[in-house]
Amino acid sequence: DEKAADEAEQCKAKLVRLKAEDTIRVISVCLEFRLVLFFFSSRRRHTRYISVTGVQTCALPISSTDNSGLLSVLLPPFEEKFDMKVDVIAVGTGAALKLGENGDADVLLVHAPSREESFVYAGFGVNRRNVMYNDFVIIGPKDDPAGIRGDRDAGNALAKIDRTGAIFISRGDDSGTHIKEQSIWRVSGVPLKEVKKMVGKKGKDREVQYVGPEGDWYLSIGQGMGAALMMADEKRAYTLADRGTYLAYKDKLDLEILSQGDKRLHNPYGIIAVNPERFPEINYFGAMELIAWMTSVEGQKIIGDFRITGEVLFHPTAVMGSKE
Repeated sequence: DEKAADEAEQCKAKLVRLKAEDTIRVISVCLEFRLVLFFFSSRRRHTRYISVTGVQTCALPISSTDNSGLLSVLLPPFEEKFDMKVDVIAVGTGAALKLGENGDADVLLVHAPSREESFVYAGFGVNRRNVMYNDFVIIGPKDDPAGIRGDRDAGNALAKIDRTGAIFISRGDDSGTHIKEQSIWRVSGVPLKEVKKMVGKKGKDREVQYVGPEGDWYLSIGQGMGAALMMADEKRAYTLADRGTYLAYKDKLDLEILSQGDKRLHNPYGIIAVNPERFPEINYFGAMELIAWMTSVEGQKIIGDFRITGEVLFHPTAVMGSKE
């Protein structure tokens, strides 16, 4: 869509195509918060960027304030083992898939199964593997004006929010979380409308298309997960978040998990190499090395052992005996 294309162009404008051999570009969608993480890596230790004089090893560092931190633990062993450097740029989910469709990435780490299937079916991706899963939760103020606490039916919880007119914050950004939210509204029984909305970002408007309920209590903000959580906290509102993001923000919020456990809130992640037959210039072998690493016993153990405040954030699914 237009928003995705525009975000992809913005991302591309920040980086020059790497001229070093054996480069690998990775997109990871919504592993942490609102981020689609876009990685460039190289067997050389330095990468040159348009916006920076000289050399840099990281365009947007992974930090504990901006994401759950999983990749800051998972990637260094990969970099050391394969003598590669991974650099991170944040874009939205739709923009990430658009970059893959344009051959501007080598491998995608995503969490929107229907979009993944379409991507592969259309011939843009190959060798998709399951990596891990977590789940989405509905969070809200402690006084819970909509009365959803303990409701394990996510659709019913959203219907209660609609009936009471309690404020709900939607990301409205075509992210994996936003896609999941729309799927829950569709089974809630709440009348929905299709919306085309111009969302401004950095002085440039773009169109976002989505379905959602009517009412001024439903706020579609066109921003990422971090912004949605902070706005929900400010307005004493409800929102949908992945569990890992909520845990990473928990100490900054006066919000609680009120609805969880619905199977429809399952949040699986897959990794896909971009098709080298369609884009011969990509680093397919580098992409497959990363896929092999993330789905190896060693990589899966790192994922399974990763915790915030003692809580497991992601459950590995690539190794035998794990559950998707």
